Amino acid sequence: MRTKMIILVSLILVVMAAQYAMAQQQQQNFVIYPAKGQSQQQMEMDKYECYTWAKQQTGFDPMAMPTATSAPPPSDQGSPAGGAVKGGAVGALAGLAIGSLSGSAGEGAAIGAVAGGIFGGLRARHQEEEAQQQQQQWANQQASQYMQKRDYYNRAYSACLTGRGYVVQ
Repeated sequence: MRTKMIILVSLILVVMAAQYAMAQQQQQNFVIYPAKGQSQQQMEMDKYECYTWAKQQTGFDPMAMPTATSAPPPSDQGSPAGGAVKGGAVGALAGLAIGSLSGSAGEGAAIGAVAGGIFGGLRARHQEEEAQQQQQQWANQQASQYMQKRDYYNRAYSACLTGRGYVVQ
């Protein structure tokens, strides 16, 4: 299960890195026009100063690698096979107890083991699916938070450049 957690966290970091790359490309895709005849050198200086200002105003640095704002949900659930084994053992004990009352303990244990194994496996599978769903929701939340911060930064960056006499689209 620890391996699954490592794989999931790695996948999330890859997704966030891809979003980071897209965000970098997005910033480079701003169309900035020097409406007041500013030189290329002045425009580059203004872009850097607006980057610094927007970063200070928003607390977001588009040049920094994205990081998670919270830990992923725990996923220390057992495997479906483990749930089937545990369920089978519990079912066998229950079947043995019930079967011994009716005189056929072995048959009761066998029936209990099969039924317990089926229900235990289903329960473990359901728990695993819930854990995967929680982790997917966490990943989506992290991506959404990143994009909201990025959008806020972009608006601040654009406002700064507009205030300095540039048309930004």
